[in-house]
Amino acid sequence: MTRFGPSGNSKSFYEAGLKHTFEAPAWLKVLGLNAFEYSFGRGVKMSDETASKIGTAMQENGIELSVHAPYYINLANPDDQKAQNSFGYVLQTLEKLKVLGGTRCVIHSGTVTGAERKDALLRIYKRMEELLNIIEQKNLSSSFILCPETMGKYSQIGTVEEICALCTLHPMLIPCLDFGHINSYMQGNLKTKDDFKRIMDIVFGVLGEKKAPYIHIHFSKIKYGASGEIHHLNFTDEEASFYGPDFEPLAQVLYEYKMSPVIICESTDNMAEDSLEMKQIYEKLF
Repeated sequence: MTRFGPSGNSKSFYEAGLKHTFEAPAWLKVLGLNAFEYSFGRGVKMSDETASKIGTAMQENGIELSVHAPYYINLANPDDQKAQNSFGYVLQTLEKLKVLGGTRCVIHSGTVTGAERKDALLRIYKRMEELLNIIEQKNLSSSFILCPETMGKYSQIGTVEEICALCTLHPMLIPCLDFGHINSYMQGNLKTKDDFKRIMDIVFGVLGEKKAPYIHIHFSKIKYGASGEIHHLNFTDEEASFYGPDFEPLAQVLYEYKMSPVIICESTDNMAEDSLEMKQIYEKLF
């Protein structure tokens, strides 16, 4: 089953007089959406009481909940202590995800930060293995899915090839393909159905049928420049059609490849509305 939903609450959610995320699941269900991603981008600060209330509401309304770990995780950091801090941020996120009742956790892998890219990659692979060992020692590896994310800036580790290779390290790793990021990295060259097929063929070629059909997806239109991603857009923004990417060719590939991903919309203010538009585009293929 392919699921669609927003990352966070749309502007229209608040305009409807709603204030709290535990109110979002019923609102999303009425819209016809069935996924939601909560961002701990600036730290895991939610109480267990709030997490339990949100999680219960998600389950009651059939909404699949995922989370995004803190943005500042950097497994490529040459400083071992700072890398240990990153491990802690992931573990804090997983503990809160457990209370929320979700399974998927999106993470950033790291940045190059002055090193050779190959050296940064080697550090990430080594640190990921260390992190996975810690997760296994805490008996968490069978409960959660970690989703390393493709990134949109050249200074970040996270091409499709890099993320897929990383996801071969453990069964709990599946990629989060952020197509706005991928398009930014490609300087707008993610346009046609064949362009999306080439991306998906890499995923299937590296990860096979056990993982590839069930990937996590982030989708939004993103303004980019010479260094990659600049900022996210809404589908209705005047410049959105110029920068892209378009969802329809991706929808065709997902349908033809018989995939069942969770698709999270990361538009700026209209993430629920844009998510619903994607769902409608996808459903027209049936």
